[in-house]
Amino acid sequence: METPKGSAVKYKYDEKTAKFHLLKALPAGMIFPFDFGFIPGTKGEDGDPLDILILSEFATFAGCVVDCRIVGCLMAEQTDGNRMIRNDRFLGIPEQSHLFEAIRTMDDITPRIITEILQFFKDYLKAEGKELRIIGQLDSRQAKRLIQ
Repeated sequence: METPKGSAVKYKYDEKTAKFHLLKALPAGMIFPFDFGFIPGTKGEDGDPLDILILSEFATFAGCVVDCRIVGCLMAEQTDGNRMIRNDRFLGIPEQSHLFEAIRTMDDITPRIITEILQFFKDYLKAEGKELRIIGQLDSRQAKRLIQ
């Protein structure tokens, strides 16, 4: 996990130095709605490991390994210079979560949570002069296949 729930700054893990670096501060009043990190051993179209948002009632800390159940994926494209690239957001539930333990698929997540997640990422990227387009959703089985 790179960036904790409630954080107003984003951290990024650097494989070369094996350290977390402070990447950026979010605009005033903006915080990460859930823990945000990456899925080790994967690589997306942007060259980085696949992103994961960890839905839970608690925050962890940068560097914390969280065993999660993958419940789906928000398929996304975002601007990278003059082109659009895929940069999906996988959704996971920690094994230790009590509040979210019944969530097994995207359909189990309330629409309000999905709307707030999407709005966060749109605003987050807009502050960087980038655009985010959601192009679809994957259920848990499809998301796991894409990870593999």
